Amino acid sequence: VMAATAAARLQAGTRQAPALWQMRWLLLVLVAVAEAEQQVPLVLWSSDRDLWGPAANTHEGHITSDMQLSTYLDPALELGPRNVLLFLQDKLSIEDFTAYGGVFGNKQDSAFSNLENALDLAPSSLVLPAVDWYAVSTLTTYLQEKLGASPLHVDLATLRELRLNASLPALLLIRLPYTASSGLMAPREVLTGNDEVIGQVLSTLKSEDVPYTAALTAVRPSRVARDVAMVTGGLGRQLLQKQTASAVVHPPVSYNDTAPRILFWAQNFSVAYGNHWEDLTSLTFGVQDLNLTGSFWNDSVARLSLTYEQLFGTTVTFRFILANRFYPVSARHWFTMERLEIHSNGSVTYFNASQVTGPSIYSFHCEYVSCLGKNGDLLVPRVRPSLWQMTLQHFQIQAFNVTGEQFSYASDCAGFFSPGIWMGLLTSLFMLFIFTYGLHMILSLKTMDRFDDHKGPTISLTQIV
Repeated sequence: VMAATAAARLQAGTRQAPALWQMRWLLLVLVAVAEAEQQVPLVLWSSDRDLWGPAANTHEGHITSDMQLSTYLDPALELGPRNVLLFLQDKLSIEDFTAYGGVFGNKQDSAFSNLENALDLAPSSLVLPAVDWYAVSTLTTYLQEKLGASPLHVDLATLRELRLNASLPALLLIRLPYTASSGLMAPREVLTGNDEVIGQVLSTLKSEDVPYTAALTAVRPSRVARDVAMVTGGLGRQLLQKQTASAVVHPPVSYNDTAPRILFWAQNFSVAYGNHWEDLTSLTFGVQDLNLTGSFWNDSVARLSLTYEQLFGTTVTFRFILANRFYPVSARHWFTMERLEIHSNGSVTYFNASQVTGPSIYSFHCEYVSCLGKNGDLLVPRVRPSLWQMTLQHFQIQAFNVTGEQFSYASDCAGFFSPGIWMGLLTSLFMLFIFTYGLHMILSLKTMDRFDDHKGPTISLTQIV
């Protein structure tokens, strides 16, 4: 019996072995296919000439293997500069260049302006659209063996302190993030920030007159998160339509004494005198020599004064006056913009802005702060009609508890009940009324309580004339 049992187990194991080997083989194939589908771009450029010929650029769809990559890198490392920069991004795909690069000469729309400029000015450059993931994963080790130098992780501050020598090999590794999965920043903004880092690093090397060879690649490919503006018109017209230029984000106006005290920002700042409008956005935000004479700050009162020369033919000053008070009911401090003053030609125009209010630990934000009725009418002139008009789009201000150059959490002017919510509530109440009335009518129906009995007297109905 024991011999028969052992033979049965051996036969069952022999039958299961091919199945296990097949499962393992299939798993290995799937892993190999998944790794083979992971390709990242590789961009190379150098300050030396004739390191790569025009024929070195690969055709579309070709995947560069580790052996082919070594044939491209060997001449550059043997004949080119001994200082090698490796810009290593966490995620990057060729689709990033397609989606966020400048096309048809629109360099101002590109998120890679510094990289494109470096490639245009470089005596030698090479672009490999698809490099095998395994080849890129071993790139740092390959460069270390070829140069005989350990990789040095550096940032901008460390790079400025380094003194590179053209005769001594150096491998500098600069990590660039890609946080498309974060909701804080859009992919275009992240890529633009990485491009700024590349530009600053190259400017530092150019100022020191150090020859170099640079490479930009990534650890793994990324998934391109398309902008909303790119898919608004549908996928069928994306190749024919020009992508709209993204709005320029200006830094806020900051009033400092010993530290930042008042922050003011608006996407659009427009003023009118006698129905003649002037856009002051470019004259206010991002301007180094903005005239803030007359600005003042303490714990209870803040005044931001903006002066413009030759505005409507004269000097005009705008003053935002805010007060900070403690309210025992809420047991906290609240700020209020008490008024807006416009000084010109010895006269002063006052606007009441008491609706601009919020907790003093927060900033205030509103889509429109304007004296126009169609934009909410948060600025109310004391004397009507007024020759002055003002509109601030996406207005944000903070005058108390400012930390650094960034706004605190914003108290928004938008009410809780928007027009859409009111429409939904009224429609629901109306439908509920109809349902209640119909249910009441059904419950009010009464059945007949008298019937004709053939054995008794007939029911007679008296005709009423």
